[in-house]
This record gives sequence, structure tokens and C-alpha cells, in this order.
Amino acid sequence: MKFPKNLSEKLETRKQNNALRKLSQKQEKIDFVSNDYLGFSRSEKLFQETHQYLVKHNYTQNGATGSRLISGNHPLYSITENYIANFHQSESALIFNSGYDANVGFFSSVPQKGNLILYDELIHASIRDGIQLSNAKSYKFQHNDFEDLERLILKFNHASTTLYVATESVFSMDGDTPNLEELITLTEKYNCYLVIDEAHALGVFGAQGEGHVQEMGLQDKVFARIMTFGKGLGCHGAVVLGSNELKNYLVNFSRSFIYTTGLSPHSVATIFMAYQHLEKEKSTLLQLRENINFFNQEKQMMGLRPLFVRSKSAIQCAIIPGNEKVKNIASQLQENGFDVKAILSPTVPEGQERLRICLHSYNSKEEISSLLKFLSDLIY
Repeated sequence: MKFPKNLSEKLETRKQNNALRKLSQKQEKIDFVSNDYLGFSRSEKLFQETHQYLVKHNYTQNGATGSRLISGNHPLYSITENYIANFHQSESALIFNSGYDANVGFFSSVPQKGNLILYDELIHASIRDGIQLSNAKSYKFQHNDFEDLERLILKFNHASTTLYVATESVFSMDGDTPNLEELITLTEKYNCYLVIDEAHALGVFGAQGEGHVQEMGLQDKVFARIMTFGKGLGCHGAVVLGSNELKNYLVNFSRSFIYTTGLSPHSVATIFMAYQHLEKEKSTLLQLRENINFFNQEKQMMGLRPLFVRSKSAIQCAIIPGNEKVKNIASQLQENGFDVKAILSPTVPEGQERLRICLHSYNSKEEISSLLKFLSDLIY
């Protein structure tokens, strides 16, 4: 079958750069690659409790598919959204089918023509895609550099300008966190609407895994928080937290919410039960934090610290420039039983290729030490 020449050329360029993405089956190795930080996706207990809840409340019979504005808004949605809103100390919560849908739906509909969006240069691709669909103008500021952000605010801000600032509380590729107090002081000074993606903070930061914003007690200072469930909660979906007016606006104007089939009762029940596990299973969260601290201590002791981006999150990245070199090291780690993936350019800038290591509550200290020892032997 014919295939457009320009598309074939793009694929060939990826091959030549040793950067062609391929789908692969998950193999039985020690997991240092998934975002399942708390192990919820593999929890038989959570699976059974979800099923029992559906049967007990007879939600298994309510499986009509369709947009939530037509036939897909089963009763579990309001129960779960109310629970999530209370958990996150937010006025409202609106569930989307994925973090990608939430970010695209928010940024494509909320900022309007004549508005301005200033976003961190390392912001997630889903936010960038949403911004591209928006009618607002947008400019990026240097990563976690609030002097650069203020420079842009002063350059473009006018009394009549509605200005949105977008960032992440834990960055998905570096695992680092911005100074939220400094950022909020700045955005309040210039009356900006602050939007924070907390995909990689949920289940990791806070007394109950509620995220970094809430851990800092800053939830009332943020216009919108976007929580993704496919990481710390190990299930499908995402939620936009904000005011009742914001929720009402998204229901009316967010196309990725309006024109998509709602999640099934089983998917929403899984979200509901996962949030309850965050409140009840504190030992899991504590074990994850212990593993993060242990990893940082071990990399320091083995002299590996200069390789790594500074991070107190579950994401730890060793910068190893060059697609060929980092792929080779990742391959050798995999051959020794460690599931670690290389992140290549152009996903990250050239020269910033890396091993992205994800830590979990179920990783043992022996596994962490062995991984770092193998890495040290390969590097030095």
C-alpha cells in the first residue's frame, strides 16, 4: 500500500538518529520504568474491593456508553468527584478520561483570544498541544526561572490582559520541583491565573499523597490543579480541580470532555477506591519515600550524584549524552534484569539524553543498590 514519501523520510530520519520508537511487550524484569509508584495497578486487594463495591451498589448494571452529557454520566461520577474535591480541599472536581484529555481540554478552551499563556519550557507535551489549540498567545519561560517569567510578564502584560501561567509541581522528565511559594508570590503580584499539573506528585507528596501544592498548603492560591491517575493511582483518568464556575465552564466548552465517551462504572469505581487507599494505606506511601531517600543516599555514596538531576521525587534521571551511548547502557541494564528505559532526543533536547529511573514502594533496597552498582560499573 502506498505511503506518503515525506512521512517515510521522517521515519528514516528517526532510524538514522537511532531514535525510532517501537512498541514492546513488558518483560519480567525488576520494575524501574513504570509510573505505578505505589503499586496500585498490581494490587489484588484494590481490584477485589473495586469489584465488591460495584456489586454491592448494583453499579454493574449501569454500563450505558456515551458522552457524559448524553448517557454516560452514571451516579458514580458525582460520588467520586465529590470525594476527590473534599480530599484535595477544592471547591469542585471534574473527571476526564486521561491526563492528556484534561490538559488539552483545559488549555484549548479556557484561555481566550487576547489572553496570554506563559509556560515553563519543559512543560508536558499534552499542555503544549492544548496551548496550540488555544486562541491565546503563548510564550515559554526558562525552566523554573521566575526572573525570566517576570521579565515576560512585564513585557507582555497590560491592564486588560488575562494572563495564565502553567507549570508542573513535579516535572515528568527531570523529577524536579519548582519553588511554589516564590511562584505564587509572583503570580499574585501580577494577578495571573496559575495552573499546575500534578500528575507526578499525586501519591508521592503530602501526608496522604495529595500532591505538592496541598503539601505546601497553597491549594487556595492556584486557579486550577490537574491530577492524573495513571501514575500514583495506577488507573485511568484525570481530574481538573478548581472553582464551581471553572467546572461549569469546562462542561460547556471543553471539547475533549464534551465529545468523548465517559469512563465505565468500573473505571470510575477504581478511581474512587484508589483514593480511599491513599487515605488508608499510609505504609505504602511511607515505603516509597524511604526508597527515594535510600536511592539518593546510595547514588551519593557510589559517586553517581553528578550524573543525576537533583530530585526528591520518584523520578530520578541520569544524564548520559548521546542516543547511542544511553541506549547501550540501558540495554546492558536490561540484560542484567533491570527494567530501565533510555529517553532519547528529540523527546529531550540533544545532549540531555538520559536514563529515567522510576522508584516504587515495592522496590527493595537490595534491588536499588544492585541497580546503582551496575550503573556505576558501566559508567566508570
